[in-house]
Amino acid sequence: MTALPDDRMLPTGYRVVSRSVETRDSVTVTLAPAAPPAMPLAQFTPGQFMMLYAHGVGEVAISVSGDPSATDGTLVHTIRNVGAVSRALHDAPLGTIIGVRGPFGRGWTMPTGPDRDLVIVAGGVGLAPLRPVVLAALAARDKFRRLVLVVGARTPADILYRAELGAWQARTDLTVEVTIDQPIAGWTGGVGFVTESLHRVDLDPGRTTALLCGPEPMMRFCARALTDRRVRPDDIQVSVERNMQCGIGACGHCQLGELLLCRDGPVVDYATAEPLLRVPEL
Repeated sequence: MTALPDDRMLPTGYRVVSRSVETRDSVTVTLAPAAPPAMPLAQFTPGQFMMLYAHGVGEVAISVSGDPSATDGTLVHTIRNVGAVSRALHDAPLGTIIGVRGPFGRGWTMPTGPDRDLVIVAGGVGLAPLRPVVLAALAARDKFRRLVLVVGARTPADILYRAELGAWQARTDLTVEVTIDQPIAGWTGGVGFVTESLHRVDLDPGRTTALLCGPEPMMRFCARALTDRRVRPDDIQVSVERNMQCGIGACGHCQLGELLLCRDGPVVDYATAEPLLRVPEL
C-alpha cells in the first residue's frame, strides 16, 4: 500500500510583503500568508529554519530571523544570494508567492536563571539566525545577569541590521562589540577577527552560555577561545549548516556523523559538534 504524503512536505503559500536591502548580496524579506491556511504553521523558536520554495527553481533552508514574539502570522528571513534558489528568493519582488514549510530543526537553548551570562557571537550573515535570540533576550532582560553581543564582518558594508545594531549599542543593559576584518577609512569601530573581540569580553566561565553562528572556522576558533577560558563545551552552542533538502530527517542529505542536522540541529552543543567538525570529510 502506498504511504500517504507527510503534510510537512506540503508548502503553504506566502506573499512577499516587504523587502529591505541589507548588504550587496543580502536582503531581509517579510512574508505573510497568501490566504488563511487550513492549518497555520507552528510558531518558530529562535534558531529554527523554514524550507522556502521559489516556484520553478527549487527549495532551500533559510533560518528565521524575525521576532519570536510576533503574533501577526508573518515570517522574516534574511536571504543571502549564493545560488540559484537563494538568488530567486533574494530577487523576488513584492507580491511574489513563495512556498513555505516548517518550522524545522532544533533551535537555541536559552539559559535559565538570573545568574547566567549570555554571550552571543555572530560572524557575517550568522547574525541572522541569532537576531531572534537578541530580541527574545532583550524582551526578558531580567532573566540574565549579563548580555553580550559580538558581531564580526569583513567590511562595514557587510554588517547586517546596521540601524538596529546602532540602537542596541545605545542600550546600557547590553554590551555590543562590532569588528571588521581589516582597517578601512572612516571606520571607528573594532578591527580584527571576531575572536579578538571575544578575547576582550569579561567572562565568568562558570556562569556563561555562549551561542555561536557563522562560518565553521570562525565557530571553531571562537569555541576554542571560550574553552581555553574554561567555559564548558556543553555551555557553548553552534549552528551547523549542511545541505538540507527535506527538513524532516528522511533524505539524509544533511548528515553530519550520527546527526541529521535538519532534525538534531542545526543548533548543537559544542561537546557534540567538536569531534565531528574535526573530521575534514564531514
